[in-house]
Amino acid sequence: MEQIPILKLGNILLVSIQVEMHDQLALQLQDDLTVKLAKSQARGVLIDISALEIVDSFIGRSLAHIAGIARVMDATTVLVGMRPAVAITLVELGMTLTGIRTALNVEKGMELLRASMDEAEDFPSMS
Repeated sequence: MEQIPILKLGNILLVSIQVEMHDQLALQLQDDLTVKLAKSQARGVLIDISALEIVDSFIGRSLAHIAGIARVMDATTVLVGMRPAVAITLVELGMTLTGIRTALNVEKGMELLRASMDEAEDFPSMS
């Protein structure tokens, strides 16, 4: 079975989707990322979708669910590399990807994650 690699870079998990997503793979990624977040206690998740040419409503919802799970586990999610056609499709489907920040590329996404994590440390949540 295909598996999308999840790399740990400090306190950030990097997910680079280099294959066309299908429903089962999206569900597997959601499960794998949840386990990896719990084990690593990462504070950020960067998902690179630059290789995806098509994102349907199920994949879009899966990405939103991943961000929601990450948020509950105290991690910020940034989605990078979205092609214009994918952005247009998501808007046409009425998907807002709530809870996911976006950046043009991995470098800008890492900057956004680091800034977000620095800001969170300045204002820790009340536990």
